[in-house]
Amino acid sequence: MPETTPADFWFDPVCPWAWMTSRWMLEVEKVRPVRVRWHVMSLSVLNEARLDEMPEQYASLLRRAWGPVRVCVAAEQEHGSEVLGPLYTALGNRIHLQGREPGRALYAEALAEAGLPEALADAAESDACDAPLRASHKAGIDLVGQDVGTPVIAVPGADGEQIAFFGPVVTPAPRGEAAARLWDGTLLVAGTPGFYEIKRTRDAAPDFS
Repeated sequence: MPETTPADFWFDPVCPWAWMTSRWMLEVEKVRPVRVRWHVMSLSVLNEARLDEMPEQYASLLRRAWGPVRVCVAAEQEHGSEVLGPLYTALGNRIHLQGREPGRALYAEALAEAGLPEALADAAESDACDAPLRASHKAGIDLVGQDVGTPVIAVPGADGEQIAFFGPVVTPAPRGEAAARLWDGTLLVAGTPGFYEIKRTRDAAPDFS
């Protein structure tokens, strides 16, 4: 039986591109011996020093984005990291597939779906979990560097050390063997010393179908 490969995945629930990549990773778990370990990062934390320089529409989104990550971290603190995957899926289905704005009702529904206490929705308006939120965010950023967003994925490199990348950014999320090939390629570049980046201009919006 092949050895299971760990994949550490940092997400912000409001990012549609992280959502696409996360759905790919769930597919990879079906077609390769991979186990995803979910972690929270925050676009609000990442950009908090630059809010005044941003268009108001994006700055407003980042101010609202504190709520979902705080709820996720509160759930992790009280119930363990294994709850993050189901909670992320429940949040993302509502935010990205249903097009709903984050808010208390949405958090309560997602928490209930994930089998968690709805009272955790209170964390959205509290800074009580901001220290562990920032620590989780920093753990991912320390691996990948500053010039990134979400998602961040860390996989084993050639010598077993963790190699982290921003991305892959992909739409729609590959399925079946296509998902497996992209995963194999991710491990290939992670195992190539000195590899840093492949990129092209995005000319399509996230395809949630």
